[in-house]
Amino acid sequence: MQVAIVGGGIVGLASAYYLSQRGVAVTVLEKNSLGSGSTDRANGGIRAHFSSPVSSKLSQRSIEFWESFETEFDADLEYRRPGYLFMARTEETAERFRENVHKQAELGVESEFVSPERAGEICPELYTDRFLGGAYSPNDGVADPHLGLQGFSIAANEAGAEIRTGVTVTDVTLDGNGAVTGVETSEGPVEADFVVNAAGPWAAQVAEMAGLDVPVTPKRRKLIIVDPETPVPPDTPFTIDADRGVHFRPERKGNVVAGGHFSDVDPAQDPDSFDERVPLEWSAQVVEAAADTAEYFGPNSEIRRSWAGLYAVTPDHHPIIEETLPGFVNAIGFSGHGFMQSPATGQLVAELVVDGEATSIDISSLTAERFNGGSPLSEGTVID
Repeated sequence: MQVAIVGGGIVGLASAYYLSQRGVAVTVLEKNSLGSGSTDRANGGIRAHFSSPVSSKLSQRSIEFWESFETEFDADLEYRRPGYLFMARTEETAERFRENVHKQAELGVESEFVSPERAGEICPELYTDRFLGGAYSPNDGVADPHLGLQGFSIAANEAGAEIRTGVTVTDVTLDGNGAVTGVETSEGPVEADFVVNAAGPWAAQVAEMAGLDVPVTPKRRKLIIVDPETPVPPDTPFTIDADRGVHFRPERKGNVVAGGHFSDVDPAQDPDSFDERVPLEWSAQVVEAAADTAEYFGPNSEIRRSWAGLYAVTPDHHPIIEETLPGFVNAIGFSGHGFMQSPATGQLVAELVVDGEATSIDISSLTAERFNGGSPLSEGTVID
């Protein structure tokens, strides 16, 4: 069996690894360098704290792998687990977090609704008088996406996968019955029994080559590294002020990675030519909002670095994982959760290709059909 994977980000390489582990001949085709799409621009969060059961299950399955990554791949992931802390300023948001915690308990995810005082113990410089409560999941954390990408790349290569960079896929070829026969590339045709679309922000373009219209839209997101006035300890949780739309997490030497989305204007982007610059006014807005959340961010806080990347967003912030056409598998639209959920996704892709169905997780709700008169899903803990 021959499989061509379009996209050399972490979802594509995780899929290559698990397929190769099962004896499948795999070719990964990446138009640029590995991870150059979204993976190397990701924040690195790894959480099971979701309101959606299928999102929690994708992350729970993945966390099992991330916990054993360094042993299995003999590589560092810089995986830290300071937890996630979602804070609510309004009763409506607080009630939503209470409901989330109840759902997570049913799924076996450890989380609790905490009082402002308890939240202040977890995040010591938090302005507790500005919040009504929060949802805290102590086992969630962060890791380095590039190190994860390297681990999967090396392991997939050692398992027999061929990884080709600088190769652009220009078409998906089908037979007279509409089944996949391979892809056309800038370096000639590649025959395949299966084509896996793991193209991230380019996913809709690749799907269109197969005659499919999928609602995956590239959206620009930005992050900054801030040197706060008061250094943030490494055991401080990934903190989200849900009603202000700002978030921060500890990085190195007391710095934080911070971001936020403050506008209803969120246009689609061209993944080949989007603006990678970060406006100074947005960076200042993030620091200002963070300063209203926690006392770390006094007037002497400094912005050290900034970058922009793309989320591949679906209307309901859930991925599409399915064999959409005979031999054409979509693993797309992760809406910012691709890194954290890549191990489970790679396993699911291997199951769809080799076994003909997904068995490790029920992903029947993740078909593209949900957007065509079906039942879109709901997720109440999206972090922009």
